[in-house]
Amino acid sequence: MTETTSITVAHGDGIGPEIMTSTLDILSEAGAKLDIETIEIGEKVYKKGVMSGIDDASWDSLRRTKCFLKAPITTPQGGGFKSLNVTIRKSMGMFANIRPCVSYHPFVKTTQPVMDMVIVRENEEDLYAGVEYQQTDNVAQALKLISRTGSERIIRYAFEYARIMGRKKVSCISKDNIMKMVDGLFHRVFDEVAKDYPEIETNHWIVDIGAARIASKPDQFDVIVTENLYGDIVSDIAAEVSGSVGLGGSSNIGAKGAMFEAIHGSAPDISGQGIANPSGLLHGAILMLQHIGQAKTAQNIHNAWLKTIEDGVHTGDIASAEHTKVKVGTEDFTKAVMERLGQLPEKMTPVTYGDVEHDHCIAISEVVLPKKMNKELVGVDVFLNWLGSNHPSELASKINALNIKDLELEIISVQGLKVWPEAFDDFKISDHWCCRFLKKDGTAVCNDNIIELLSTLKSNNLDFVKTENLYNFDSKRGYTVAQGQ
Repeated sequence: MTETTSITVAHGDGIGPEIMTSTLDILSEAGAKLDIETIEIGEKVYKKGVMSGIDDASWDSLRRTKCFLKAPITTPQGGGFKSLNVTIRKSMGMFANIRPCVSYHPFVKTTQPVMDMVIVRENEEDLYAGVEYQQTDNVAQALKLISRTGSERIIRYAFEYARIMGRKKVSCISKDNIMKMVDGLFHRVFDEVAKDYPEIETNHWIVDIGAARIASKPDQFDVIVTENLYGDIVSDIAAEVSGSVGLGGSSNIGAKGAMFEAIHGSAPDISGQGIANPSGLLHGAILMLQHIGQAKTAQNIHNAWLKTIEDGVHTGDIASAEHTKVKVGTEDFTKAVMERLGQLPEKMTPVTYGDVEHDHCIAISEVVLPKKMNKELVGVDVFLNWLGSNHPSELASKINALNIKDLELEIISVQGLKVWPEAFDDFKISDHWCCRFLKKDGTAVCNDNIIELLSTLKSNNLDFVKTENLYNFDSKRGYTVAQGQ
């Protein structure tokens, strides 16, 4: 007999309370064995002055249950409020975001009738680390952070997911033709991990053509694994192509806990009208039931939902003249699903989850730092906020006139494009210049040399706003060259 599982529930903002009530009613009717702790998060908490949107008592509940069913919330605009979703994912180590994307042709209108893919998105790294700086009047910076350990963990999870779920192919999506260091690392780790799963077909897509193919030929994909930003974008493309973003649910999995939700927002423009479609959150709850070992209940609910859809009982967002027999609101859609519990769809393929506790069977790789390499400091990039005459040759002349020991100016670049020496005359106007200093032949470089360089620049009224040390790792360059270099 399945034991009762404690979960934390948040009813959210906008349409959140309506669709959460619907979801919980269906779970209860289906016999889900849940001990529910309810917390308040989101807009009301933000307005109390809690910048994260969640208070300490709610954190206590999440740490205790380690299982969170969350309705959409509203994040106030401006004012420095942080994304609650990102905060919870990172604070609880939820490194994997899983988004199944399926078309329900012909009952839900779609341009792609053959579509059944799962997107496994890295959840903690990349530009979503939120490390940003304003450096000059004209230039702001965001750091894209990709680690070998984070890449291996999400990629191995995707392969384990494919193996356990009976999926045949895993596709990697990156942009390593441009970002050769960070995306190149992700792609290399993918190729390394793939060798451990010879029975699974693999391929790699550059993100732009990969996204285009998801929109035009989604049947080419089975499981996709990708970085945080790309995963966010392509999963919404896939959900929209499938018929409606409003039907999609997702899970966020980690060693410290899991969160389940709809992929759509709080839709405040339709809140309180009783017309919201609860399907996205219900699909998130179905993923939750699989995760906590109540797969038979998940299967029953999912098949009842499929039967409801194929019977033409539709909310307004997916209604069509051809396939909708009864247009309903939130409450009547909920009743329709509950009435069909125990039934199977006749035209769409019934789902079968069996008895396995799916996500708990998927190995979460232990984070192991890579073997230490021989790291050699060979130079430094110094970013200057400099106006001058706006011609790089003047800046180069000013720097070369200084008494700088052990390091010499190699190039000046602007946003990755070399502008000195021997650059095109039609260069980019800027107040943000990257000056690359490398060690002189036969000399070693240490941090003292860089400190001395910065002191020299400062004493000559050259305003440095950022530095980046340049290293070789096992004699291999650990930095990129500029375009045109």
